[in-house]
Amino acid sequence: MRTAKVYGTVLAAVTLSAMTVPAEAVALPPSAPAAPQPPAAAPSVTGAPAPTLPPAADDVVTARAVMITPEPPNTRTYSYGPAERQRLDAYWHDADRERPGVLIVHGGYWKSGDKSDWKYTARRLAARGYAVFVTNYRLIPARWPAQRTDVAAALEYVKRNARQWRLDPDRIVVLGSSAGGHLAAQLGTVGEGGRRVRGVVALSPVISLERAYRDGAAPGASQSRRKLRQAVRELLGCDPEAPDADPSCFERMEDAAPTSHAGPGDAPMLLLHSANEFVPALHGRMLASVLTAAGVKATVQVVPGRAHGGTLLRDPARFAAVARWIDQAVGR
Repeated sequence: MRTAKVYGTVLAAVTLSAMTVPAEAVALPPSAPAAPQPPAAAPSVTGAPAPTLPPAADDVVTARAVMITPEPPNTRTYSYGPAERQRLDAYWHDADRERPGVLIVHGGYWKSGDKSDWKYTARRLAARGYAVFVTNYRLIPARWPAQRTDVAAALEYVKRNARQWRLDPDRIVVLGSSAGGHLAAQLGTVGEGGRRVRGVVALSPVISLERAYRDGAAPGASQSRRKLRQAVRELLGCDPEAPDADPSCFERMEDAAPTSHAGPGDAPMLLLHSANEFVPALHGRMLASVLTAAGVKATVQVVPGRAHGGTLLRDPARFAAVARWIDQAVGR
């Protein structure tokens, strides 16, 4: 089947050692409910320097990092569609000129999590001069590709209303964690991702649903990996290993893999994993391998410890390094 072929080809192309692949204040009223629309192509981004990430400190959370509280930005919640989960929060400071933006996508196995989990990170990025948006999306039992449709609609909503936040709609980076990292990578690869966003930061991204599904059934698999396997079943609305599995099940699994869409013109990416977390760095390496072969800059960084997703940013040096990568991606 095509899914197995894609997975096997990509897996074979990836080395298992750690590597780096060369890589105003007037608020907008909530919109009237409208069905999400597929993202429109933004002007082509060319000639942008390839961001690089300096080495990060080891995985340590300090009291000082937790105590820092930036000056509160303006905040407001907006509807980008009619469903209850089709909401996003905006964080921005007043500005006299257009500024770049960051769209954040939360994780949670595609079945839990909330935009409010990211308000501290959003405030920190807003303090650096970004207009920041944290989006919710429909969760399981909504079946794939509802989640991708939602985050794409959230991004387009932000672009359409960019003037309200003094946002430059052509300089947006998407940052996602775990399942949100998977959705962020989708925004950077489906179609010509580089025309949609300037870059993607994916923290512990689930890149291969097939790999996640199989790892969850391995002898001694952790509870987190078993939970991820079940989440894959629920996201697809089918069990790929069931004797009576419909071909559409494998088609959805393939469509859900960013590697299936990766190619020339995609957005540069930073893919960050911990060495001992439950979503192995092989996920990031698989996508980086395909992107690099297509001439797209992709960086994989594996850091010590077990931190997963957003907890990777608790280290102040690592947060600063990721923020600098975003700065470079948007041309600051």
